[in-house]
Amino acid sequence: MISSKASVPNLVRQSQLFGTTLREAPRGEESINARLLEQGAFIRKHMAGAYSYLPLGLRVLRKIETIIREEMNAVDGQEVLMPALQPKELWDKTGRWEGLKPVMYQFLDHSEKHVGLGVTHEEVIAELARQFVKSYKDLPVALYQIQTKFRHEARPKSGLNRGREFSMKDLYSLHTSEDDMNAYYERVKTAYLNVFTRCGLDAKIVEASGGDFTKEYSHEFQVLTEAGEDHIFYCPNCTFAQNKEIAKVKEGNPCPNNPEDRIQISRAIEVGNIFKLGTKYSDGIGAHFVNEEGKKMPIIMASYGIGVSRLIGTIVEVHNDEKGIRWPLSVAPFDFHVVQLGNTPEINSATETLITLLLNAGKTVLYDDRNASAGEKLNDSDLLGIPYRLLVSAKTGDKVEVKKRDEKDSQLLSPQDILHTLSGEKG
Repeated sequence: MISSKASVPNLVRQSQLFGTTLREAPRGEESINARLLEQGAFIRKHMAGAYSYLPLGLRVLRKIETIIREEMNAVDGQEVLMPALQPKELWDKTGRWEGLKPVMYQFLDHSEKHVGLGVTHEEVIAELARQFVKSYKDLPVALYQIQTKFRHEARPKSGLNRGREFSMKDLYSLHTSEDDMNAYYERVKTAYLNVFTRCGLDAKIVEASGGDFTKEYSHEFQVLTEAGEDHIFYCPNCTFAQNKEIAKVKEGNPCPNNPEDRIQISRAIEVGNIFKLGTKYSDGIGAHFVNEEGKKMPIIMASYGIGVSRLIGTIVEVHNDEKGIRWPLSVAPFDFHVVQLGNTPEINSATETLITLLLNAGKTVLYDDRNASAGEKLNDSDLLGIPYRLLVSAKTGDKVEVKKRDEKDSQLLSPQDILHTLSGEKG
């Protein structure tokens, strides 16, 4: 028997799921991701740019974090967790306390000390390096975290794509030479592309300004979509791409790599960025190492960021239709949405057999056991966007109606054939 409680880790009963869908999208939201995520009870907004993640939304967030951790570990990253609350003195060493005032939350604590909420963590990582890195033998090293960041966004109107409080993965690499840093920088480029591909996104590597972080060009990872706030010039047939803010080309110009191709322009969402920092922060903080000749040298640094919560918003902006979200299997809150219509012993038995088979195969299941109309259940299923809907009813008999969320047609399969038929699907 299936437990009457939502106590099986891979099974959640919709009747017991915290958070209910809305019949209509919330008013006042401009972005698709904010409308669909709030309507589907993935998130709830408390103020502009600050959200609670409800159980469905948190499952998506955790799956994205798992993908990121796997790819960061694959490039020898070691996970740490640094404080969001940071002292002014640390930021004064690099001169950024004043420079970041427009976006950094800064205040006096009860002991009349100036503190700030971290918008980024270059200073903290350099301070850790100052304490623990002594010799060239301690390098290279790469440290990353997934942590909540805080930034005073003047116009947080794009749902999860522009928040005042948001989840970010930041990786920092520490090196003895620029050659070593450059080699690792290229490894992370590949790892980032792996992350975005696994999340169901096609990201372009785009040359961009270094901003406050470095005088050199940085590289952004941009996803083409009309929902984006950036504009990029790119070649459709090669890897050339530049942010409009630094672009030396215009729409219709010949591609610098292949003059036969013409440059195009598109709006895009930035989902990641990487910077070669050099010694700016190690010099400011005093993070040095002793080289093989016994000489004291500043540690050479680079930083690499991914907007974890922004990824959720971007995925929804790219993967949706008029009915709701269409999650890629790799990041979906559940693998299967089992929808039961009717409440007879035969239907209950068929549903139990199906769910038991899925759970034994290690799949995750959202089970719609609610006392609701067929129309409400099917509409909610489309809104939530779980990759596979498995419908059990009197009409399906001893079979199950299987429908992929991103396809119009369905098929009738026996429970035993479902996993075999869908075994070729990749998450």
